[in-house]
Amino acid sequence: MQNKVSDHHEKSLLTSFVSAFEEATGVSVIRICEQAQSEGSVLDAVVEATASEEQWHVPIEILNEGYPRDVRDAAWTLEGYRARLRANAHEKNVIPMVIAKHLSKGAREELKVRNIGYYDSSGSMHLRHDRWLIHIERPYAGKKEVGTFSLFSRSREKVIHALLHLKGDWFTGYQLAEASETSVYSVSVVLKELEKLEWVVTSDGRGRDQRRKLSQPGKLLDAWAAARQKSKETKSRWYLFSSSAENLLTQVSLTAMKSGIPGDWAVTGAAAANALSPLLTGVDVAEIAIPSESVSGFVAALALRPAEKGSNIVLIERSGAEMLFRQKHERTWFASPFIQYIDLLDGRGRNKELAARFRADILRI
Repeated sequence: MQNKVSDHHEKSLLTSFVSAFEEATGVSVIRICEQAQSEGSVLDAVVEATASEEQWHVPIEILNEGYPRDVRDAAWTLEGYRARLRANAHEKNVIPMVIAKHLSKGAREELKVRNIGYYDSSGSMHLRHDRWLIHIERPYAGKKEVGTFSLFSRSREKVIHALLHLKGDWFTGYQLAEASETSVYSVSVVLKELEKLEWVVTSDGRGRDQRRKLSQPGKLLDAWAAARQKSKETKSRWYLFSSSAENLLTQVSLTAMKSGIPGDWAVTGAAAANALSPLLTGVDVAEIAIPSESVSGFVAALALRPAEKGSNIVLIERSGAEMLFRQKHERTWFASPFIQYIDLLDGRGRNKELAARFRADILRI
């Protein structure tokens, strides 16, 4: 089986598990058999323990890092052992476990569904058997989970954004690189990580002919949103004289167009989302994403005045993935719908309600 740990780390993991297992359950481990033979297959270990007047058999598969497809392979081996032992010895107390240096959230859920326990080097453990339920969750100090992982670095974030815009269509790596304005290397790194998480599916074929498509857009969007909310951005508040809040976006668009400044800005957040999926009676503040180098020209062209209080324009300095896939709607530039949605997750006012409506009506995720 691939994704195995070295002998040294395997022994260390097994020792750590046995100690945690005894502490969490109160059982006594009486025997540990490594590389246990089982009718044509080899288990990494089998632990035997006594609990009250019962004897537990704990078959174990040991992994390095476990993603859903990794633990699925281990699960097949363990389920086969469990079935054979029950058939041959009428043994009810078989508790299969997967232990690893690290198990992803998806891998843990996969194992729970199959009623297979798990343990990883963080000290997290899950075990369900008869009247027993052990569930310990601890943070992992090593490689970070998706959402804070470098999957969302600047160039890779562009790939994520392009993937969401493809809306489940099949694509090649070169097509995705072109759509995201990134390199084939960046695309490859992102896709490998998403394949581990089983968020993309792969067609038959190899090399340039191999095609993929996004199968879990909701999970990818949620992970990206979580990462975006932790980022810090430069914002400034301004006031633009306008006859009414309803005319604010129109005034911004017409003034910008007449002044001849670059059209590299985009309205986002509540003002943009409410224009595309009306829910609120009105939005009196326009959030506008704009490259840092264009701020001064934009401020001068619209004659904006600084206003920490009573502002109706918020300029957010952005570049890269956030400025991809802008859309023009009735003379106004809007940020990508996915950026609009993420910007609504700031907890202000009725933005949460608007975000839910926007996700259902516009994103359809």
